Amino acid sequence: MAKVCELCGRGPQFGNRISHAHNVTKRRWNVNLQNVRAVVNGASKKLRVCTNCIKSGRVQKAA
Repeated sequence: MAKVCELCGRGPQFGNRISHAHNVTKRRWNVNLQNVRAVVNGASKKLRVCTNCIKSGRVQKAA
């Protein structure tokens, strides 16, 4: 399963891990995804949503 937000499409970002000796290896920053029951078109549905979408109110949680 991809680490991508189902609302905004945000995915992992890539960069380098740099040691004290300046050895460079690849690394990635994953998105903080949460499983949420949300209201979509009047019905509740499970979504994998990033915490930015939850905080900004783009997700209407199901009761």
